[in-house]
Amino acid sequence: MNTLLFILESAPAGANPMMTFLMFALIIVVFYFFMIRPQMKRQKELRKFQEALKKGDKVIIGGGIYGKITEVKEEYAVVEIADNTTVKVVKSTIIRDAADIQSR
Repeated sequence: MNTLLFILESAPAGANPMMTFLMFALIIVVFYFFMIRPQMKRQKELRKFQEALKKGDKVIIGGGIYGKITEVKEEYAVVEIADNTTVKVVKSTIIRDAADIQSR
């Protein structure tokens, strides 16, 4: 609140305080539509992807490790990263579907 009062008081003497407030509001709206909203959309899509994981999916883990899911539980997944080598990872660390990347 003090910041808003400072902005309104620091406007030039002939400026309309309402116009200053509208410009400030416009900056917030632009910031929301270009920064916050797309980030929330990406997070929602990632969460949906992580909830839909199933056995046999080829994925990329957060550290850049490619693997294939062998088991899925509520909080974690078991990922095979090499022949007879599996790791248990938290589902939130699985960040991408690697099926389309590995087929190149």
